[in-house]
Amino acid sequence: MASASDEHQAPIMPTPDLDPPATLRFPPSRLGALAALALGACGVVDEPPAIAAQAAPLAGPPASPGAPGIGDTLFPDLGNGGYQVEHYHLDLRYATAAPSQALDGTVTILARATQALSQLDLDFAGDSLAAVTVDGRRAAYRRDGDELVITPARALRRGEWFTITVEHFVATPKVADASVLLGAPFFYTVDGSAWAGQPNNAHQIFPSNDHPSNKASFSFRLDVPAGTTAVASGELIEQHMIGGRTISQYLQREPMATELVEVAVGALTVIPRVDHAGVRIRDVVPTRLTAELAPKLALELAQLDWLRDRLGAYPFHSYGSLVADASLGFALETQSLSLYEHGFFLAPETSYGPIMLHELAHQWFGDSVAPARWSDVWQNEGHATWYERTWVNDPDSIELISLAQQLYSLGDLFRKFLGPVAAPTSGEPTALFSPNAYFGGFLVLFALRQQIGDPAFRAVERAWVTRYRGRAASTEDFIALASEVSGQDVSAFLQDWLFGTTTPAMPGHPDWTVIPPDSFPLAGLAAPALLPMLGLPPLVRH
Repeated sequence: MASASDEHQAPIMPTPDLDPPATLRFPPSRLGALAALALGACGVVDEPPAIAAQAAPLAGPPASPGAPGIGDTLFPDLGNGGYQVEHYHLDLRYATAAPSQALDGTVTILARATQALSQLDLDFAGDSLAAVTVDGRRAAYRRDGDELVITPARALRRGEWFTITVEHFVATPKVADASVLLGAPFFYTVDGSAWAGQPNNAHQIFPSNDHPSNKASFSFRLDVPAGTTAVASGELIEQHMIGGRTISQYLQREPMATELVEVAVGALTVIPRVDHAGVRIRDVVPTRLTAELAPKLALELAQLDWLRDRLGAYPFHSYGSLVADASLGFALETQSLSLYEHGFFLAPETSYGPIMLHELAHQWFGDSVAPARWSDVWQNEGHATWYERTWVNDPDSIELISLAQQLYSLGDLFRKFLGPVAAPTSGEPTALFSPNAYFGGFLVLFALRQQIGDPAFRAVERAWVTRYRGRAASTEDFIALASEVSGQDVSAFLQDWLFGTTTPAMPGHPDWTVIPPDSFPLAGLAAPALLPMLGLPPLVRH
């Protein structure tokens, strides 16, 4: 990406709604101004076009520091106020082929100011960095915990497009420990390294506005030793060799949350598959495990068809699976390239198949439609669990209804110890990704279908992933959409199911009962441990 000179001034936006200037529109994409920058960074065009200032500064209060967080109740310091990121370009260098190799990176961020800014923050908890520039001019910075506090050479005006470049940040991978859920956002194995930034750990790797409400497009330049494979979220745009090294450039056109970014490097094989229903399919596995895994991962093709029949068009240009030979304790819906641990595939298809379906469903629920706040995570996990379970059993089957009844019996236990479905007790991973996010969310959808009927329920689901495609949406948005699309006012109904401290009556099943929390002898036991005791499968976080 071409660097701006010291004299460069970011463009002044002409209208208060902060639309990008017409000179950088990229139809039919919503990406607007960032598209030309992204394509230039990926070598698709020679250089992004220059933009001239088009209007006077927007009126407003004098410049002041942006907030160090966006106000998420579960993660008060996550994300940042005062600006909106529209594009990230990550230039990453892995000096050697050693799996434990630290990365040296430079990130260039295209953003727009939503207030006049004298100072702004990025989230960053990596090892170190060398310098920061804003619009090509050196900026003062300091580190304050997980905050990178930046003071530009001049204040930024509300409505300006500007760039932030953080040069030579360093992050070092570590060995994943399955007993610490999501505790290794950058991990390595005998084959290489990969990323797993959910929920609030992408900034352990690279400087960012690390909250899913600020989705952005991404481009990547990956510089690795010859013979090493490097992949990233999105599509491979260009690859070449220079000086005994391989340079690969990837572009994720559709907006992506920072927690969903995937970069994997090592002794890996990319399994190419024929494009399927207009979607580019590629799987990435340890080279030594290719023969074992290639036929198993092909299941995603039939699953893609099954979900498209129910939800409409797949929301991205590409999809695939990334398998790491590590004990992670989870699978993860990293955008367009879902991450799995090898151990899942040592079991029969009846075990790994539902996990794969779950991660693919997340590409609609959680990836394309992101949670506005982390308390909305039931939207991700409840929907993915609904489709996972209805892929195994028809929603009107005895088996699925029996599962729903068993989960219903646990409703008050879960709400007492884990909080309401849409109000987790904390952002700690085991609390955020608790059985109530998965099974409680599943039960909310089962109840909604019981209340409004299957045709209306299917219409609600399609409308949700269509209306909010590429955006972040809240629980309140879901409640409003369900009432609008179903033609029934289900606001109070869903409020009770999502925020109530006790489990509402199940429509169509007035005989279903819950276990009173105070009468259950093991009620204080960790909720995941209750599941096998009550004849339910243990929770696999995915």
